[in-house]
Amino acid sequence: MFLTFRLLTGFLGSPSLATGGATISDIHAPSHVAYGICIWGSFGVCGPVFGPIIGGFVAPVKGWQWTIWIMMWLCSFVFILMFFFLPETSAENILYKRAKRLRKSTGDKRLRSQFEIDTKHYTTRDQLVVLGRAFTLTFKEPIVFFMDLYTALLYGVLFLWFESFPLVFGDIYHFNPGEQGLAFLGIFMGGVIPIPLFLIWVKYNIVPQFTKPDFKPEMVLPPTFLGSAALPICLFWYGWSARESVHWVMPIIGSSFFTVGIVTLFNSVLNYLGIAYPQYAASIFAGNALFRASFGAVFPLFARQLFHTLGIGPGNSLLGGIAVCFMPLLYIFYKYGEKIRHMSKNARHDI
Repeated sequence: MFLTFRLLTGFLGSPSLATGGATISDIHAPSHVAYGICIWGSFGVCGPVFGPIIGGFVAPVKGWQWTIWIMMWLCSFVFILMFFFLPETSAENILYKRAKRLRKSTGDKRLRSQFEIDTKHYTTRDQLVVLGRAFTLTFKEPIVFFMDLYTALLYGVLFLWFESFPLVFGDIYHFNPGEQGLAFLGIFMGGVIPIPLFLIWVKYNIVPQFTKPDFKPEMVLPPTFLGSAALPICLFWYGWSARESVHWVMPIIGSSFFTVGIVTLFNSVLNYLGIAYPQYAASIFAGNALFRASFGAVFPLFARQLFHTLGIGPGNSLLGGIAVCFMPLLYIFYKYGEKIRHMSKNARHDI
């Protein structure tokens, strides 16, 4: 029964991850989408870190069931806010509803929105193509596939640490559950600090360039160079400083580099994909969310076996080595992304 409701939780909660980026793209001017993506994406990274912080104190006192109650209260509060204050953002759907109201008030059945005209002859096959676009774009577009794979690795490592931290701070440093939760503050602070710096960079380097004729989507990628370096630094630092002879603050400091990396990488990658594939942004973001969720679900399954077999240091070194292998990918897309986009029929060609 518990697993069934966990399945329903993922099924019902996934739309916010899949459509959040597309919703932001709908309601903001293209030059300012990066601001919204940064805030939305950063909450998606920093939010899960609060789970262990709260649960570490609540579960030992009230039982693990109380962590579910807290989630229900938070979700109910957000639902009420969204129900009353979040309007429809899709231009096509807004015009469709407006045409529908006009037909009803005037009795003129000829009034149609452009969306209705375009989809009048849609077949079942066409609808299946739309539903499957998140998969087809992910596996047919090299840029989308490798960017999704990279961001999925980041999410996998984040959720793998939910298993790793009890091994390090519980078994090695003998923290109680509440103190183990507080150890995640390093990850949280590492995410908070780069957010204003990233927004400043967007304001002075992206927004002014956006309306210029020589603007390219690849111009949003330079922060990923910092992020791609921070990720392996974090994994090696955290893995090899986690020992009794080293003060517990060192692995916490090392873990903070993870969110420095993930905030700069995640936000830059999502902005890049949204600018490079504006027509299919919703499908692109949905495919990215599927990749991230899949890795986030799978990585914790082998976390304890990985660290018990290899040890904390070698286990994190393995992940750090994988992260190092991904570092050239971002430079390749920065330098040759325009050529790759122009070979695609789905990407933007006018910039």
